[in-house]
Amino acid sequence: MDPLKIHSMPASFRRPIMILAFTGWNDAAEAATTAARYLTASFSGEKFAEIDPEEFYHFGLSRPYVRFKAGSETEREIIWPATEFSISQSTDLARDVIVGVAPEPHLRWRTYCETVIQLARTCEVTLVLTLGALLAEVPHTKPVRLVGTASDPELASRFGLRPTRYEGPTGIVGVLGSMCREGELPAASLWANVPHYISGIENPKASLALVKRVLSLLGAQADLSDLDEAGRQFDQNLKEIVAQNAKIKNYIAKLEAKDTEEEGAPAQSDLPPASELVAEIEQFLRQQRPE
Repeated sequence: MDPLKIHSMPASFRRPIMILAFTGWNDAAEAATTAARYLTASFSGEKFAEIDPEEFYHFGLSRPYVRFKAGSETEREIIWPATEFSISQSTDLARDVIVGVAPEPHLRWRTYCETVIQLARTCEVTLVLTLGALLAEVPHTKPVRLVGTASDPELASRFGLRPTRYEGPTGIVGVLGSMCREGELPAASLWANVPHYISGIENPKASLALVKRVLSLLGAQADLSDLDEAGRQFDQNLKEIVAQNAKIKNYIAKLEAKDTEEEGAPAQSDLPPASELVAEIEQFLRQQRPE
């Protein structure tokens, strides 16, 4: 059984870009998936395809959930962790935009990526762009730093990417990018650096940075007022924390000093353990949320 389900294939395409984000390991502070969903909503994307989850997920680890069907108080339906793709062919856009959001699969990554690439080729996609977010020793007081990779130097230049020197474990984003390059399908990956000491709280500033860079690539505009306001509230909450806690203030000051060092310089070794601060910061932020 073909796991790719196309519900309504458009009659034609305009040099589509495919944007993908995955929850989990690739999505620190939910910054990448929030950005992808925001782009879908901004461009009024409509679902047109999905990847059936049966072959790719361990449902004990990524459980489906049950909900009442729309308009019913008695009939329920099961929502599975499928990969859903939306497409926007708005005349406000110079090219079509396909967005896919999914939990990171647990099984058969190569087959899963081949399925994504199959859809990309069917839709005549000209670029596969994955979004990610990683935990880093960066302060929340500085502009969000974006890093990434691209399948060729010209593409990297168009994105204004600062190349990453990361080596180590990778996620589905890394595997998909590698398979796209092997298949000579243009690909790029854009990652936001998220302060590691607030990893458990949604970071709208990181999402906003990703959205703005994608809009720049597309030569498009969107209403960013919701993300802007969320970012301002985010900063205000953290400002209150810092004002009330000398330990946190000192920690962030050391991160700011480290951040201004020349790239490639040895890291300072006198930073206190972030784990001492995480619970305190996250509890404060949760208390600020309206009931």
